[in-house]
Amino acid sequence: MLDVVIIGAGQAGLSAAYYLARHGLRPETDFVVLDANPAPGGAWLHRWDSLTLGAAHAVHDLPGMRLPPAKATEPASEVVARYYANYERTFGLPVHRPIKVTSVRSLAPGLGTGLSENDGDLPAHTVSEPLVVETDSGDFITSLVVNATGTWDKPHWPYYPGVDEFTGPQRHTHDFRSVEDFAGQRVLVVGGGTSAVQFLLQLAQAGVQTAWSTRRTPEFTARPFDPAWGRDVEARVNARTSAGLPPSSVVSVTGLPLTQQYHNGIVAGILVSRGPLQRVSDEGAIFSDGSTFAPDAILWATGFRAAMDHLAPLKLREPGGGIVMDGVKVSREPRLLLVGYGASASTLGANRAGRAAALAALEWLSLDAAAPERSDHSS
Repeated sequence: MLDVVIIGAGQAGLSAAYYLARHGLRPETDFVVLDANPAPGGAWLHRWDSLTLGAAHAVHDLPGMRLPPAKATEPASEVVARYYANYERTFGLPVHRPIKVTSVRSLAPGLGTGLSENDGDLPAHTVSEPLVVETDSGDFITSLVVNATGTWDKPHWPYYPGVDEFTGPQRHTHDFRSVEDFAGQRVLVVGGGTSAVQFLLQLAQAGVQTAWSTRRTPEFTARPFDPAWGRDVEARVNARTSAGLPPSSVVSVTGLPLTQQYHNGIVAGILVSRGPLQRVSDEGAIFSDGSTFAPDAILWATGFRAAMDHLAPLKLREPGGGIVMDGVKVSREPRLLLVGYGASASTLGANRAGRAAALAALEWLSLDAAAPERSDHSS
């Protein structure tokens, strides 16, 4: 029986694993990391090649190891995959891949553990109330789960009247590979985040005619994306999750950075929204102001939702659809810690969330988080 199972080996999952090992939990014996990806890199592994390191919104250092220098023109996916692989090797993190988690549920006391509540080498609650993590490679029984699955595996496809009858290709950010796939087409880009902005600029550079639709007027900000800004963003997101409300979209909280490149795009008329999309018909896309655009293809840059279907057996949701959180702790389920949800869904908050989850796990396991080495309570 394990102390902790971490689900996901992206930034937040690796951060949590690093801090667990740093405070004395033994890789493989006490904790493991389960990753559905075929190789290191987290969600970055799936990003398109034209998203270079220089164009990426942010690639943050993992705890204990800086991101090595790399060419700004190199695909961010390659840079991050190489960095994460080296990180896992350097710190000996017990990442198992590819393993897909299908569900997390309670295990009846004593079933499958080979232990009883009279076994004195584990705290009673870890024996009597374990969780079972079911996967396509077998089950893992554990005292705690740190869920760090992020959002990449659950793209959000909004519905608009007529969209089902649209005969042209429709792609989501999740499936985007190259602007060459849209050569010679008129493309409607829907969504107000940085991915939409980057798509529009790349498509325009390739000579593709575009129209941009956003639900609200894009908010470009010259405010520096510094620690003070980050704390403000986290506070605003946490206000919703602590109340059990679903997290808002990232861009609605962060805004868009007004870089020189983006400013040039606004001046050129590329980064000017046509407003909300009302419906799609034979005439093309119809916006709320009555204007139209006849696209050959639609690119949905409409974001992602938390990929947590495997946690459904734990019944975490409130009536409004959210999860009541206290930092990384889940009010309804103390054996579960969520990172990559709410404020920690961004690269900015992932490291802090990983550390917070590790310390919360140590507290639950009755270990001294300040001690460099743990007492051996599970041999």
